[in-house]
Amino acid sequence: MMPSNREMRRTLQKMGVEVKEVPNVKLVKIITDSSEIIITEPSVSQVSMQGIVTFEITGGKIEAKQGSININEAEIKEEDVMLVAAQSGASKEEALKSLKESNGDIALAILKLQERKRFT
Repeated sequence: MMPSNREMRRTLQKMGVEVKEVPNVKLVKIITDSSEIIITEPSVSQVSMQGIVTFEITGGKIEAKQGSININEAEIKEEDVMLVAAQSGASKEEALKSLKESNGDIALAILKLQERKRFT
């Protein structure tokens, strides 16, 4: 038989774990280098244990987007552009364009440029 929520909370409190519901959460957004995950209307709990705070996200509608991060020119470093240009044999302009298309991923930008040159 599964313990009730009340029993579970008591057990966790005895172990020094504090769980609080975060009220009225509308959206949780997780952004990585290559994707974006949006969770609408989730249930979020804040868990504190031994001075460490974590958040538990459950439920909600999940939407994942690949390559949805927009990198603007100011965020791309000049040395990254130079590295991509040198490694791929492309111009600085082509390297910058490729870095924007690959959301700042240097290796992917180089591979894309090398592949383009192979087919031209």
